This record gives sequence, C-alpha cells and structure tokens, in this order.
Amino acid sequence: MKDWPWFAYVLIAIIILGLFYFIYYKPKDEQLKNIRNERIKVEEEVTHLRVKKEELDKIEAELAQMKVTLSKLEAIIPQKEEISSILKNMQQLAYDTRLNITKFIQNPEIIKEFYAEQPISVAVTGDYHNLAIFFDRLNTFQRLFNIEDFSIKALRDQTDAATISAEWNVKTYIYREEEDTEEGATQQKRGN
Repeated sequence: MKDWPWFAYVLIAIIILGLFYFIYYKPKDEQLKNIRNERIKVEEEVTHLRVKKEELDKIEAELAQMKVTLSKLEAIIPQKEEISSILKNMQQLAYDTRLNITKFIQNPEIIKEFYAEQPISVAVTGDYHNLAIFFDRLNTFQRLFNIEDFSIKALRDQTDAATISAEWNVKTYIYREEEDTEEGATQQKRGN
C-alpha cells in the first residue's frame, strides 16, 4: 500500500466516505426528516386541539350561563303542572283584596314553538281601590302574566263594597318540554 499513488488513497477515502454516506448517513437523514415531519404534524395537531379546547371552554361557559338564564326563566314561566296552583293563587289574591270573582274561565291553550299561552277570562266586582291593590299584588307574582282586553265599568246598583265591575283576559305562559315540542311538530306535519 505504500507504493500506491496518492490518488488511490483519495479514491479509497472517497469510497469509504461514499459507503458511510449511503449505509449510515442517508438512512439516518431520512429518519430525521420523517421525525421532523411527524413533529410538525403533532405540533399542528396540538395547536388545532388547543383552539378546539378554547372553543369548548367558551361553549361550556356559555352553556353554564344559559343554564342560569333557563333557571331564571323557569321561575317566571311555569311548567304545565304548576298552572293549577297559579290559578288558585290568583283566586286567593282576588279574595284577599276583597274582590268578588264573577267569572274565572280557563280557555284552551295556544301552542307556540317552545311555549304555550294559557288565556284566562276574568271578571270581578268590587271597588276601585281594591282592584288597584289586586293588580299591584299581581305585579309582584314571580310568574309572568299579561293582562289584555281590560275594561272597567261602574255598577248600576252600587254598594259600599262593590262600585265597579272589571273584565280582562290574563295570559300566562307555560314552558313546553323538548319532547312536547317535538310531538307538536310531528302532529302539525301529519295534519298538513
């Protein structure tokens, strides 16, 4: 080997370097590129998941706020089974304010998308002051009521306890459960 020309040594060095490159370096370089590509994909996925988590946290916060709002709404919009107690409370209120109920008719429900309206026709006799107290106390009820078609007249035969008669329609609202709204939608489709 000592007699070889210098370019033979260079050629052997190039062959050794070539073998090193193709046997060791190139496969390791490919592995490194694959690992880098996987790392980039994982980083992108982590970034995507962080965004999704932030969206999920925001949705959970909105859901919690909606639950609070729903509980407040349920306090003013009763469930169906609570309507009879509300009607009894309204009758008791009229009695407590010394109004004589001459008509108290629960009319058929009017079904809406997520709620139902429960109209009630009411007629009373009494004096103006007691009627004002009745409406003032009705205003403090926790439940939601609308008074419509209100009319008031002086009685022909007045006494100390009864000088006026008044008539109106009360509407209270009933929260309809999700399954009720689905049944209603199905019935409406069948009817069409």
